[in-house]
Amino acid sequence: MSFKIDFELLHEEKSQNGILLFHGLTGSPFEMKKYGNFLFKNGYDVYCYSLPGHGERLNEIETVKYKDWCEFAQSKYELLRPKYERFFVSGLCLGAVLSLYLAEHNQNITGIAALSTTLFLDGASMPWYKFLLPIGLHTVLRYYYTFPEDNSLGVKNEDTRRTLAKLMSKTTVGLDNYPLSCVYELLKLSKIVRSDLEKIQVPILLIHSKNDNLTRVKSAEIVYKRVSSKIKKILEIEDSYHMVLYDNEKERVMKTVLEFLSPLSSEENETGLERV
Repeated sequence: MSFKIDFELLHEEKSQNGILLFHGLTGSPFEMKKYGNFLFKNGYDVYCYSLPGHGERLNEIETVKYKDWCEFAQSKYELLRPKYERFFVSGLCLGAVLSLYLAEHNQNITGIAALSTTLFLDGASMPWYKFLLPIGLHTVLRYYYTFPEDNSLGVKNEDTRRTLAKLMSKTTVGLDNYPLSCVYELLKLSKIVRSDLEKIQVPILLIHSKNDNLTRVKSAEIVYKRVSSKIKKILEIEDSYHMVLYDNEKERVMKTVLEFLSPLSSEENETGLERV
């Protein structure tokens, strides 16, 4: 079943501000839709695409390489950036890591918002046998094994969790497990991004839950400490799990992103910004 729901048409090309969104590992643009609509209603042209290995052919996720994600993200950025005076990138989970990657390689990004940045898989929902993952990840076993998401689906709010569970049972908006092969690629990408964090000079916002059940808040804290950005902010929330765009603090998360982007999005306020 196809679930290719890119929303590159969520724009009017009248705004001088564009933003490129990246979804999470084993997810789809669906998980960014409400966030995208919120940004669009507040004056941004919004774009989001299914990452390689995701989308219409789910089996491809077992063979995708981190370079495929990087090349895809860079190509979309190069295509869209010339259309706008100011251009932002934002992502969740893997999408946050890709946003950091772009910021390390493109200094003309106006700003980035990284949500639930996944540099490590060390959250509470990781399976009890996670200490064996290095063995599986570095052998041929990574092509044959998966481990499931926990029953929370990355969401603390029980009503939202039930809604997502019903949706996933009826449609293919994401996978309910993590193939070890794509976990291996995510961790390779994360290691590369960690080694170059000092190259990031653009304004950056990091939002991470202290109760993220996939990746602990230290991922965001490492980024905050090591980037060279003069303008940077980190928000640590407490009443959400990994999927901060759908959980108890989703309104606060989106409002914080907008408050961060707004002064960067106006010609009158492009200079004189203070460190947050």
